[in-house]
Amino acid sequence: MFDVLIESKQKSQKKKIFGVGVISLLLHTVIVTGAVIATLTAGPSDTSTKVDTQMVFLNQQEQKPDQPPPPQLDMQLKGFQTVVAPTDIPTNIPPVNLQEHFDPRDYSGVGVEGGVATGIVPGSDQVLSVDVVQEKPELLSHPPPAYPPLLQQAGIEGRVMVQAIIDTTGRVEPNSARVVESANPGFDQPAKNVVLRSLFRPGRVYGRAVRVLVAIPIDFKIQRTR
Repeated sequence: MFDVLIESKQKSQKKKIFGVGVISLLLHTVIVTGAVIATLTAGPSDTSTKVDTQMVFLNQQEQKPDQPPPPQLDMQLKGFQTVVAPTDIPTNIPPVNLQEHFDPRDYSGVGVEGGVATGIVPGSDQVLSVDVVQEKPELLSHPPPAYPPLLQQAGIEGRVMVQAIIDTTGRVEPNSARVVESANPGFDQPAKNVVLRSLFRPGRVYGRAVRVLVAIPIDFKIQRTR
């Protein structure tokens, strides 16, 4: 009888220990599973494509105020027309316009080429294009351009085209100088300074000095020593 009770007690303790172990294992499994799920759902998943970005700072240049257009020639100079021989020999007689006015004085060869016999001789206050004057302005002297240090250190070269009016004394009218083409904005002011300090032989029509609108190239080149 006593042996039966002892054996029954041992079986009961084994069942109790086994039950506690199973419950403990289940609890640990639930805790670990909950921790994993909580970690995965802690934040929204980012499925977007990652792009490597780079910031670039642009140096915004100051907008230049609108400048008045250059003066244009609005008159016909006293001169002559040039007869150009045709390159292709016609195989038939071209039509003749009997209403067309022909003035033989326009072909006398006197005056400015492209002008007409009834044209006028320009005065010293009028601005002419360099293409219509008989004697174009000729550069006599100019100071060397001051190379901007930063552009020189960077090895940047280029050309600036400055448009200006040459007066009857061969000087550039200060208010007329303007940059019309530039390789780099840093060259603009040094190029204008060169033009303003240059001396020209003035342009002439019929031997009279006239104001002429010209375009002057200023080159910036680095002198390399061998």
